[in-house]
Amino acid sequence: QVQLVESGGGLVQPGGSLRLSCTASRSLYSIYTMAWYRQAPGKQRELVAAMISGGSTNYADFVKGRFTISRDNAKKTVYLQMNSLKPEDTAVYYCKAVMLRDYWGQGTQVTVSS
Repeated sequence: QVQLVESGGGLVQPGGSLRLSCTASRSLYSIYTMAWYRQAPGKQRELVAAMISGGSTNYADFVKGRFTISRDNAKKTVYLQMNSLKPEDTAVYYCKAVMLRDYWGQGTQVTVSS
């Protein structure tokens, strides 16, 4: 199993940037996929970005060109760099690790507002 701890959320103005971090309790090499999801009030949780252990990435259409997923294996941390933020990006962002089952972090709030 694995524990995930997210950080980096907060309040930012439209057009601004934030970097989210997700630190795992075990080596990322033992995790098949690391992903970021988000859930806005009244909406279903949706995939934002994912990175497979080999390094390939996948992004939702609504964040392509604005968000970047990356990882630091030595720090056991996955990042989500979010640029050109929009009010509609406001949500709780969750980190997920895919192993024999899925593991979720506790989430971090991102609010984009002027």
